[in-house]
Amino acid sequence: MVIAVLFSSCATKRDVVYFQNTGDFETLVDKNTFTPKFKVDDVLSIYVSTLDNQASAPFNLFRAGPDSNAGAGSLSAEQVDYLVDKDGEIDFPVIGKIKVSGLSSEELRIVIRDELSDYLKDPIINIRLRNFTVTVLGEVNRPGTYPVNGERITILEALGLANDLTIKGKRENIMVIRDFDGTKVYHRINLKRKEAMSSPVYYLTQNDVVYVEPNKSAITASSLDSRTTIAVSIGSLLITSTILLITRTNR
Repeated sequence: MVIAVLFSSCATKRDVVYFQNTGDFETLVDKNTFTPKFKVDDVLSIYVSTLDNQASAPFNLFRAGPDSNAGAGSLSAEQVDYLVDKDGEIDFPVIGKIKVSGLSSEELRIVIRDELSDYLKDPIINIRLRNFTVTVLGEVNRPGTYPVNGERITILEALGLANDLTIKGKRENIMVIRDFDGTKVYHRINLKRKEAMSSPVYYLTQNDVVYVEPNKSAITASSLDSRTTIAVSIGSLLITSTILLITRTNR
């Protein structure tokens, strides 16, 4: 049985290579136009600027915070972020409530620019998602939660942050768990096939969870370890009992 397990635990090229059905020098055109959308509980940084700083000042929120570059007791202005509430809205200065859930950063930029048209001329609006993280779990070399600096990240880049899959990771059945305003959706993606690049979860969104399950050889090895531990325990018990029996007989 041990020999059979050893053979079954040996990974082959077919088990570990990504995109096995691509040809040599094949060109793959990325037609995925995925754009992340804002969700409930997102934290946004929004800054409005114009040539006239005094005119745009009322539309930016700041609070006094400690100045690390100055002496003790010194304060500096610190920009306040916006939390998307349970209704998918933020409370914007002067304008009031703005619905942001389901919008991309560009769509929200257009909405705010239209709202500001009565107050400012040619405003520049910078929007950034502050809580973009992805979590990678399971058979990877460094599981954890990782911050994302840009607006998009692919599942390959996320796995790269986790130092790639272990040799025991099941590449053809990776799960992505996605939450949008309380609704969880479970997707599967096969990284052995080039069609993975067309998957709806090839690009990840904020707070996605990527789970890599163990392959058959890892499960078999784990089962063998458990059975071996039990067998050793039973063997030790039998040996101890035999020794005690022999000792009593000799007396």
